[in-house]
Amino acid sequence: MPGDDTKARFVPPGLRILLAYRRDWLVKDVVAGVVLTTLLVPQGMAYAELAGLPAITGLYTSVLCLLTYAVFGPSRILVLGPDSSLGPMIAATLVPLIASGGDSARAVALASMLALMVGAITVLAGVCRLGFIADLISKPTMIGYMNGLALTILIGQLPKLFGFKTDADGLIGEFDAFVRGLADGKAVPAAVAVGGAGIVLILVLQRRLPKVPAVLVMVVLSIAAASAFDLGKHGVSLVGELPRGFPPLTFPDVRLDDLAPLCAGALGIAVVSLADTISNASAFASRTGQQVRGNEEMTAIGAANIAAGLFQGFPVSTSGSRTAVAERAGARSQLTGVVGAGLIVLMLVLLPGLFRNLPQPALAAVVITASLSLADLPGTARLWKQRRAEFMLSIAAFLGVALLGVLPGIAVAVGLSILNVFRRAWWPYNTVLGRVPGLPGYHDVRSYPEAQQLPGLVIHRFDGPLFFANAKAFRHEVMRLAVADPAPVWVVLAAEPITDVDTTAADELEELDEALNERGTSLVFAELKDPVRRKIERYELTRTIDPAHFFPTVEAAVAAYRERTGAEWTPVRDDGHPTGTAATPPGGDWTRPAAPENTAGT
Repeated sequence: MPGDDTKARFVPPGLRILLAYRRDWLVKDVVAGVVLTTLLVPQGMAYAELAGLPAITGLYTSVLCLLTYAVFGPSRILVLGPDSSLGPMIAATLVPLIASGGDSARAVALASMLALMVGAITVLAGVCRLGFIADLISKPTMIGYMNGLALTILIGQLPKLFGFKTDADGLIGEFDAFVRGLADGKAVPAAVAVGGAGIVLILVLQRRLPKVPAVLVMVVLSIAAASAFDLGKHGVSLVGELPRGFPPLTFPDVRLDDLAPLCAGALGIAVVSLADTISNASAFASRTGQQVRGNEEMTAIGAANIAAGLFQGFPVSTSGSRTAVAERAGARSQLTGVVGAGLIVLMLVLLPGLFRNLPQPALAAVVITASLSLADLPGTARLWKQRRAEFMLSIAAFLGVALLGVLPGIAVAVGLSILNVFRRAWWPYNTVLGRVPGLPGYHDVRSYPEAQQLPGLVIHRFDGPLFFANAKAFRHEVMRLAVADPAPVWVVLAAEPITDVDTTAADELEELDEALNERGTSLVFAELKDPVRRKIERYELTRTIDPAHFFPTVEAAVAAYRERTGAEWTPVRDDGHPTGTAATPPGGDWTRPAAPENTAGT
């Protein structure tokens, strides 16, 4: 009943799932939670350091977002947490605000405030049903953005992988600093060995034994190697003992002048997080037969970010890889995440020194392998083969990230997506139609060079709405057809694709009709939609355009023309116009023949 649906909206999605929980799911959820924890801990620590924050904050963040999404999240198995795609964006937002030399406490406070802002933005988007915001980045521009992000992460992690640090900013600067560091002999052989072996091990296991927790295996082996060979004394940086326990509820203390740059970063992070969340939710919902609730997903993501921000965390998103791990391990509900969060808390309380001997190059290996999964080279190659214009958009987004930085790169990606939509509306496809023998209807003469046309008649199709940006281009194209020799008597607009006509386009249509009339050519409409026809009448265009020149179908317009002229179908010339001329029918001028009154088709 409608009333029941309304009440259901006020029940947290997690509670709805709990009420439908099945007893036989319990063991599977617990086992999946244990498996998931083995991935959450090393990745959470690695992505925290990728964002320029202490490793422990990645664990705080993981716990809070898992618990919060279990309450507010509509998806049964979607996993939230620190994400490799957000790490560089967080770092790009924080680095300019942190004094030289670094202040970890200030960095944590800024990151927490950033999480609160991202949470507020996404909750507001969910409440206002703004799920379409996630569609602002087209797939080609997202591919380019992710490729640029993958390269940025890879270059940024190379010094850590080789055992030294650099202070450079930007892709080119970081790469130059890395090369100079190698030339100066700063690389630590033991660090290179640990990090390089870690990358190879993860990639090989993920490819050959996908069910084996590759990251966990690599982490355990690297800790064992660090302990056995005392790598700390050979120049390899170790994580060290983590702080014991869990942080208290804390509202981040930041300066007033920090809020504007944080807000700018939060907007970019929110857009990427929403796009990532909706795509992952759709992908996994399709496998399980669930319905995607985009607005609830946004609200849940926002709540998770707010919770993380109140406990020294940073912005989070969904993770396709961790969700896939949970799914393969048998997860049936968000209890999997609750189990994972509980195990992380137990580790922080009882075993804070568990990762004391984890080498930093091993964390770099985790981040680098994650960055490789962000890149989509096959998708880029497919764009090159299938649509060069979208390939160029992808490359432009890639260069935006690589040359301008991560945050400007997301602005470039969104801007390019919007401009691409505007470009398609500005220059829509338009063509001349003809009759193809043996094929019903009227077809593009570019696709069917053998198409026939009636002398004196041009059927023109404009595949887009008429508005201020393309009205002049439309007028120019129709006039180009009208100045042919011999000049057409009718220009029939196959107007079904014209979904709108604004006031600027209406003025252009009126001037176009008057210019055609002076040349002895009539402007005729066929298949114009009823709402558009009503707009034309509201604009009073029928003062100049003959009301009798509106036909429900192209066939009706062609039949009326042939009845008045006696024209016969002829092949199309190389310039797109029919051969021959139409004879003037008995009775005189036929530039404005009488025709039965017709109403536009729907």
